[in-house]
This record gives sequence, C-alpha cells and structure tokens, in this order.
Amino acid sequence: MTDDSTYRTEKRARSVVMVTYPNAHILDVVGPLEVMTGTKFFLPEGPDPYDVTVLATRAGPVRTTSGLTISADRAFADAMPESGEIDSLIVSGGHGTMAALEDDALMDYVRAAAGRARRIVSICTGAMILAEAGLLDGRRACTHWWWCPVLEKRHPQVRVDRDAIFVRDGNVWTSAGVTAGMDLAPALVEMDWGHDIALQVARYNVMYMMRPGGQSQFSAHLLARKAQDPAINETLDHILANPGDGLTVTVLAARAGLSERTFARRFRDETGKTPAAYVETARVQAARVVLETTATGVEQIALQTGFQSAERMRRAFHRHLGISATEYRERFRGAQPPPQIRDGPG
Repeated sequence: MTDDSTYRTEKRARSVVMVTYPNAHILDVVGPLEVMTGTKFFLPEGPDPYDVTVLATRAGPVRTTSGLTISADRAFADAMPESGEIDSLIVSGGHGTMAALEDDALMDYVRAAAGRARRIVSICTGAMILAEAGLLDGRRACTHWWWCPVLEKRHPQVRVDRDAIFVRDGNVWTSAGVTAGMDLAPALVEMDWGHDIALQVARYNVMYMMRPGGQSQFSAHLLARKAQDPAINETLDHILANPGDGLTVTVLAARAGLSERTFARRFRDETGKTPAAYVETARVQAARVVLETTATGVEQIALQTGFQSAERMRRAFHRHLGISATEYRERFRGAQPPPQIRDGPG
C-alpha cells in the first residue's frame, strides 16, 4: 500500500469506489462524494483529486429510498477481476442494507476489494455490511444510533461506539447516520490534502470541520417503558410521570414494597440500568422535551425535572448528549412565531 504522506504529494486522481444497492439512502452516496470531489476547487490545476466509480449488482439505474435513481457505472462481477489498488472503498447505507447482506455479489466484492483498499469506509448502516464481511472484528466502529443495538447483537466482536459521529480504527472508517457521512468526508480530505484544504472544503459546504457533540443528541428519547415485573412496571410509570420527585433507591424500593437490594436487582434485570442511571436518563429526557417546546429558563427546568440546579443538569446533558442544555435548546428548539408588531400611531 502507498504511504499516506506520499498520497498528499502525488499529482494523480485517487480512486474512490462507492458501493451501493437498491434502497440505499441517496445522501449516503452523494453526500460524501460531493464533499470529496469539491476539493478540486481548492487545489492547483491538475487532475481531479478523486476518480469516482459507483458499483452495484448491475450497471445502470439503482433506485434509492427517496425514489431517485443513481446510475451505477459497473457491476460488482465486472469489477471483481481487477487487481489495482483502491484508494477509498466506501459502502453506503440505507433501508436496503439488510437485503444487501444477502447479495452474494456485493458481499464477495466488498471482501475482495477491502484487501486492496488503502482505506475502507462505511456510511450509516454500511457498517452492517463491513461487519458481515468480517472487516470490523475487534475494531471500534459506529453506525446510525437506531442501528447500534442491532450491530452489537449481530456482531458482538465489534466495539460499537454509540455516540460517535465517525470513528477511525486503523484504515477502517465508520460513520453514524446519514449526514454523518458528510461529517466524515472532510476528515478524509484532511488526510489526503492537509488541514488547510479540508477547512476550505468544509467552509465551502457550509459545515463544521468537526460537528460539536455526538449523535446521542439526535437520537429519539429511548427508555424502557414497560416491564414484566408488575412492581418494576409501576415504578417506571412513576419515574416517567414524576421526574422532578425525589427518586432515590430508598424511596422507589419502599414504593415497590421491596428491600433496596431486591429492588435494585430486579430493576436492573428488567431495564438493563441501575435505578439511578434510569432516573437520570428519564430526567434528561423530560428536560429535552421542555427545552424543545418552551421558553422556560434553564434553572427552572432543572428544578422541574429533578436536577436541583442548572449546573447538575448541564453535567448530566454532557454525560448523555455531549453538549450542554443551553446548546441543546439552541439546536433543537422548534421555530417560534414572530413577535406581534403593533401598528404605529396614525
């Protein structure tokens, strides 16, 4: 393989192979490619920085989840006999991923091409394909937040980072959901062309060089809400309905009519969390809703949701979402109606 530092100085196009399939997410395909190929606007005259080939089971139109089609340049079978080096092998994600795992031509090509690729990249659920091909064994990786539990269950040998926007482990790069593929692309450009060029590319595309916070801030408010154990089930209802109450193990165990030790064990068996961890997550969830939908002050929200102070809530938000409550509100509060303007005199 060619050394990374050599690639920065070579005046030739780098080969990029994009693997796609029916019902891939179109942004998983075109998003990273637009960012990478846009590098040409910031380099001296010469060959384009990237030579892109789109592959699918058959050459021609491939329908994506949006209904729009992508034109595959070649079929996997036609590209399989090639032996030349691939600079970037990129595997797209989308709703068609599970069907793609059953596509022998796609899986055989990914396994074979990975051996001659300088770097291997997955976008969104493309990580499922890399994992199925054995390319993520023993590696740290990420995927769309909704798919993280699926990846963990199907491939326990993969160290899934649920909060990362993208992860590099050796020559394998994985990204979180959809637009995270565009977040990853400037890092690839930086690796190839240096920080200054990558920064210009990011600015041109009106995006962060590194998005603040992790993907947890975008995930749905996910908490176990039902339990088979009636005592624990009633406790969950109480916590979710009353996040501002004093919800210590002592209080909750007494409410459930159990000893603290028995309560804590049965609670963890049902939810996978300790009572304290569940309560904090429930409070963060409740605070998120208030931050998104009202103009209530942060200090007041902290009191309403059981954090007791804005500082405690800030620390909890950082633990769960990687950003503060104030930053969360700035990003996710719904659009507010414009202020009413009174008519002037006359």
